[in-house]
Amino acid sequence: MRLWLKNLIPDFVYHNKDFKLLLLTGGLYALSTALSNTFVNVYLWKQSEDILAIALYNLASVLFQPLAFFLAGRLTKRLDRTTVLRIGVGMLAVFYLVVLLAGTNASQMLIILGAILGLGFGVYWLAFNVLTFEITEPETRDVFNGFLGLFSSFAGMIGPFSAGIIIHYFPGFVGYQTIFAISLLLFAIAVVLSFYFKRRNSSGIFRISSVWQRRHEDDNWRRILFAHFFQGLREGVFVFIIVIWIYTTTGSEMALGTYGLITSAISFFAYFLVGRYLKAKYRKSGILIGALLLYLSLFIIIGDQTFTRLLIYGMIISFAYPLVFVPYVSMTYDIIGKAYKAASMRVEYLVMREWFLNAGRAFSIVGFMVAVQYMGEERGIMFTLLLFGAGHLFLYMAIRPIAFGRAAKKQQEFSSKGMEDAERQS
Repeated sequence: MRLWLKNLIPDFVYHNKDFKLLLLTGGLYALSTALSNTFVNVYLWKQSEDILAIALYNLASVLFQPLAFFLAGRLTKRLDRTTVLRIGVGMLAVFYLVVLLAGTNASQMLIILGAILGLGFGVYWLAFNVLTFEITEPETRDVFNGFLGLFSSFAGMIGPFSAGIIIHYFPGFVGYQTIFAISLLLFAIAVVLSFYFKRRNSSGIFRISSVWQRRHEDDNWRRILFAHFFQGLREGVFVFIIVIWIYTTTGSEMALGTYGLITSAISFFAYFLVGRYLKAKYRKSGILIGALLLYLSLFIIIGDQTFTRLLIYGMIISFAYPLVFVPYVSMTYDIIGKAYKAASMRVEYLVMREWFLNAGRAFSIVGFMVAVQYMGEERGIMFTLLLFGAGHLFLYMAIRPIAFGRAAKKQQEFSSKGMEDAERQS
């Protein structure tokens, strides 16, 4: 059995303590959010029964994330990166504490809850991404992203299903408060775990304006930023619409848990296979196939949202997302790694990436709210899903011209010289 595991898992995973700690931290985060984050939307829906209220909560979250990334970016230039990670995890714990204390009045605090969640997400993900960048290498990132997706999918299997069982057997809102308390405990464990990382201090000035200007100099960097905006278009609305549809169609939290169990089981195996076997030269092909599957799967649920149709849709996208994200995330890190002054400005590159991602999310949620307001709930939702559901197809169109060969190197050297001249003049 041990020999089988050793053949399955590359040697560098065994010998890199921070690699394993980062995966474990990501796994705890995934388990906590899988257990509760899905059900927060349902919890608020049961209190308000207003889809625009749920959209407002999610909009507050994505609007505060860019601010959190900016503040966390400045902190990572002054503090140990793992301290920033600890702050992010702590803020997520505070979110669940506030939800617990608010009880049945949570729907009256939508903007406050969304703001706390957005700040926690932003600080956590910046620190996590920076640590991912520093702990992994170009040749190990596909493996890391594959295993992280594997852990996330496993968490997605047991999290919603366990939460559904707890909510089913505890009447009223007691079940919801129980799972929120468990999430609070998991984040507390992640905080303790963060003390075991090797210290990773940083120095220098936070130069976000320099990275912003790089859009005009570096074609690959500009394209990957646009790709992240398009990624956000789908994520902004779909993150809550599908969950609410499943609940309103079935009226059962157990159905939502079952959906999570089945779809995450497929995603579990898909992430492993893609992370382990998809070669770098096939990255763009994988992204295209995944993007097509994501959009075409929409037509299964448009106009008829039975639980069976929603489940089939979920099974297809669970296979499609790994095809997109394992190569796409690795491609993003490779572009940042080869960008101008990446070693000293990787934090700024990651902050800018997240600004574009959340801009896409905010744009789609605002578009959704306007569409529902003027077209009515049913037509507005359908229009929004068909429009913003194509986000990953636009993502593919943005990354398709990206090159990593000799021409890209020449363009990078030329643009870097121009940037250095500009910096000397300023």
